[in-house]
Amino acid sequence: MSSKVAEEALGYEQARDELIEVVRRLEAGGTTLEESLALWERGEELAKVCRRWLDGARARLDAALAEEEETADEEGE
Repeated sequence: MSSKVAEEALGYEQARDELIEVVRRLEAGGTTLEESLALWERGEELAKVCRRWLDGARARLDAALAEEEETADEEGE
């Protein structure tokens, strides 16, 4: 399974929880430069996954609100 496919399989909560753990480990220190870079890169990937989920949720909300507004306009005519 490619990295991109694995990322897309992650749910929002899974990606968020792993991102929290990555940040915790980076803030705690005690890792080598190479480990820190790998953690940072993983954090960036996870942040993108979370952003895609949130953007998708926003689009769904916007569509639902637009549909509701359209329905209200039709009923008001």
